[in-house]
Amino acid sequence: MEWVLATLFIVAVVLLGVSFVMKRQTDQAEQRKVDTMYINVMEEINKLQTQMNKVELDGEITAQQVGVTLHEREMLRELLDLYKRGYSLQSMAEKTQMSVRDVEQLLAPFNSSIRERGKIAHGL
Repeated sequence: MEWVLATLFIVAVVLLGVSFVMKRQTDQAEQRKVDTMYINVMEEINKLQTQMNKVELDGEITAQQVGVTLHEREMLRELLDLYKRGYSLQSMAEKTQMSVRDVEQLLAPFNSSIRERGKIAHGL
């Protein structure tokens, strides 16, 4: 009877050891997967940053060729964003501290293309 208990105890200890080894192996495999995913994500982020940098440089080149200053481009970007979000000319003028006429003149080249896109989208 004592031999049976001793044998069962030894088997239990061996099985406990085996379970620890197996757990460690699965943890290492999972860690490798996480590391691989992390590396892939970081590579994608790096690629996106590179592409964004190229787009910014292209924008600067285009702005220099057209003769638009950085301040004018940022102002136009803000106005166009407000316009697309449905702000009125009056509220855009107040927000940018410009006259309504100036806002209207800056957005004039974009009004027709925005309206045409809206007509196409709505099937008019």
